[in-house]
This record gives sequence, C-alpha cells and structure tokens, in this order.
Amino acid sequence: MNQQIMKPSKPTIDIKSEKSGRRDFLKNSWKILGLIGAVELSVFTINLLSPITGKNKRSASSTIKEVGNVDDFSINSVTTDRANKLFLVRESDGGFLALSLTCSHLGCSVLWNESKNQFICPCHSSAFNKFGEVINSPAPRPLDFFPIIIEEGKIKIDINQKTKRSQFEKNQLTYAI
Repeated sequence: MNQQIMKPSKPTIDIKSEKSGRRDFLKNSWKILGLIGAVELSVFTINLLSPITGKNKRSASSTIKEVGNVDDFSINSVTTDRANKLFLVRESDGGFLALSLTCSHLGCSVLWNESKNQFICPCHSSAFNKFGEVINSPAPRPLDFFPIIIEEGKIKIDINQKTKRSQFEKNQLTYAI
C-alpha cells in the first residue's frame, strides 16, 4: 500500500500585497494631513484678512484706564505701567505725559534707565529722553504718546488713542487744575 504522507501546508504570505497595503496607508495618511493643513491655513488667512466686526471691537469705556491719583506721582518721575504698555512721566512743572513703551524703530519694549535719565531700547540701542525724543538712532521718530484726562484728581489714559508724532511739543503735557 502506497501511503502518501501529507505535510501540512504553510500559510503563504503575499509580501507584495502587504507592502502595498502599508504604502497605501502612508499615502492616504499624508493626504489627510495635507488636507488638514490646507484647511487650517485657509481659515487663518480668512481671519487675518477679514475686518473686525462690532462684536470684536473693544467698547470705548474699556479703553480709558485709570492709573492713579495725581498725588501718587512725584515731580520729575517716570512710572512704568506694563499692564497698559506705557510710561507715565511727571515733569518738573507738574505736567503729565503718557508715552508708549514700544520703540518706534521695530517695536521692542523700551526700558527706563534712571541713572542716565533716558529710555533705552535693548534691541538696537535706540535712546530717548524723558519726553520720548530720539537721542540715539536707529529709531526714526519719538515714542508715541497717549492722551491723558485728569478728573477729580484721578489720572485716566485713553490707551486706544496712541498718537505718532515727529517731535515733543509742550501741548502734549496735561496738567491738573
């Protein structure tokens, strides 16, 4: 009797289809990630170019910031207000001047140097006197200033009305009555 011994067959793995499956998965993954990136870029661009609507604008009352009483600021002083991004200067004759702490060159934050009696920009070494006028370039113009309102001994600054200027003028100072 002739018996045939049958060996169990090994499962065959189709290597070609396995590699093809991985490749297809990776290709589809990259396509999905690319699509997500394109959608995000589109949304960002649309938000950047769209005008600010009324619901996104700050109300006028929220731009007037009270920074303290007139008596809180000594004569010939410079007070830094980082929260409102400004310096409050009190001149020897009692006048107040609110200066932006943003350099007019490239927008770095300037610092008050008490010993030199000037504002210094740490980024490119521009220097400004206590009225915000340029002492050392590359800053092209003086520091911007904000209008000040003094009511009942309280100093209020309209931080939404930053004004560019070409020079310091005496009428930029505000006095308590």
